[in-house]
Amino acid sequence: MLLITSNQARQLLHLSYIGSVRAKELQRSRADLTTQLGELSPGFRLLADFSQLESMELDCTPELGRMMDLIGQAGVGLVVRVIPDKGKDIGMNILTVFHYRHRPRVVTCKSLAEAAKALAF
Repeated sequence: MLLITSNQARQLLHLSYIGSVRAKELQRSRADLTTQLGELSPGFRLLADFSQLESMELDCTPELGRMMDLIGQAGVGLVVRVIPDKGKDIGMNILTVFHYRHRPRVVTCKSLAEAAKALAF
């Protein structure tokens, strides 16, 4: 499952990857992502939480790239990722190189508490 929320006052987009994520779920979430991005201004912050991710299908990669393209086009300024287990890093750094043209600052954390500090809450 992918849960997408945003906080306009804090200029924060929050993506939470939970359980086993499938490509069809990501595709269905694209419209929600577009709506949430419309509420944010360029320079917004992204919190991508992979702490509850159990697995992700390989065919999710193209859709992750499309989502990152949308986020990059909307003007993300800071990307904070929560990846507690390096073994579950699904190649996000490589995807970042190809899908964030404006090269936002990227921080990878092991916990949500660490991520909150990186987001300056």
